[in-house]
Amino acid sequence: MSVLFPVPNPCIGVCQSNAKGYCMGCLRSRVERQKWNDLMPAEKMRILDLCALRKEKIAAIIKAQQEQHASKG
Repeated sequence: MSVLFPVPNPCIGVCQSNAKGYCMGCLRSRVERQKWNDLMPAEKMRILDLCALRKEKIAAIIKAQQEQHASKG
């Protein structure tokens, strides 16, 4: 993959870690956050893809919890 433009930093200024160690704002790991500026664009794009997968997984967990709660009510 060729990247013509710099990959923007996904930080949204939340900067708090969840129980698994991922930032609650951008969903990057501590190492991913620390090394961001030293990474090649392709590596940054891979991390953004991982963050998107993490976001989908969290959304699915929340949805399942809401459905479970609604079925009990």
